[in-house]
Amino acid sequence: MKKIVFGLLGLVMIISCGRPQKRQPVKSEFRNDVVIKTTPVLDQGRSPLCWAYAMLATIESEHLMQGDSVHLSVDYMARMLLKDEATNYYFNRNDGKVTMRGMASMVFDLMAMYGMLPYDSYYNNVSVDYPVVARTVQQIARASSSLSMLNERIDKTLDEQIGYLPGTIMMLGARYTPMEFAHSVCRPEEYLSLTSFSHHPFGKPFILEVPDNQMRDYFLNVPVDTLMHTIVHALKQGHPVCWEGDISEPGFDFKRGVAVLQNDKADYDQLDRQRAFETFRTTDDHCMELCGLAHDRRGHRFFIAKNSWGPNNRFGGFMYLSYQYVKLKTIAVYLSKDTMQY
Repeated sequence: MKKIVFGLLGLVMIISCGRPQKRQPVKSEFRNDVVIKTTPVLDQGRSPLCWAYAMLATIESEHLMQGDSVHLSVDYMARMLLKDEATNYYFNRNDGKVTMRGMASMVFDLMAMYGMLPYDSYYNNVSVDYPVVARTVQQIARASSSLSMLNERIDKTLDEQIGYLPGTIMMLGARYTPMEFAHSVCRPEEYLSLTSFSHHPFGKPFILEVPDNQMRDYFLNVPVDTLMHTIVHALKQGHPVCWEGDISEPGFDFKRGVAVLQNDKADYDQLDRQRAFETFRTTDDHCMELCGLAHDRRGHRFFIAKNSWGPNNRFGGFMYLSYQYVKLKTIAVYLSKDTMQY
């Protein structure tokens, strides 16, 4: 893939992938080696929906790299999750709380149950305050005396707060149901969920023990060097990767557009990862789409990530994650099965 010098012109190229911004170009220490096409940078606001933004962005980029174009609705994923959460809260007799936190794998779980909608068919022009909506849904579930009453009240509230669901989906002159549209976009079985921790055997799937794994999804466990090779290979082949990991490190700086480890060493190994995970120094905090490879002036390798915090940083909402940051701080990744090579 053609190399692009990420100086003055490179910044304009990256920003053009996001919302138009008038800003002065800045010099960058990075040179891009691989750049995957992306849809515009979005802003998740106060919502904890990074998992949906990142996974849908990854699916969108997969289509763009194949010469197709699709823009998917995060609001539809959020609505279906809230309905699920309300039902669970009702039947669990008010145990716990309605939450919208999750892992990127939940997109596939929700898609399998409810399908998917394109962005143009279901989006809200005014930013939805999802934490407030989640609290309202919980109050409704607590006050409902039957499932039919719950569903009626929840649908009315979500219609008012997020928007009315479309009667039909029209794409290129064809009419789709949400399930048919989802199948036309991708199927969950086309993607793999990978992780790398030594408290489970490698080569076997296991239920990842993080609080946000609400649906108890399985992840294939591979050695960390295999994980990193797979990520790099996928990006070099033009396939985006959905990344889920820890952003609590002081070296994760959105405004600067860079994530590095302050006490960086030459290499981190499987034992380093395991210690950080077991001592909760690596936690499941955030999801982003990995959409490229780069290096700095000293030759250190970086991944380009599309964030969902809006375009207001020096790279128009994109970030550069050091290779060692990703190696140590990754919780899980999601990518097309076509990219897998051991």
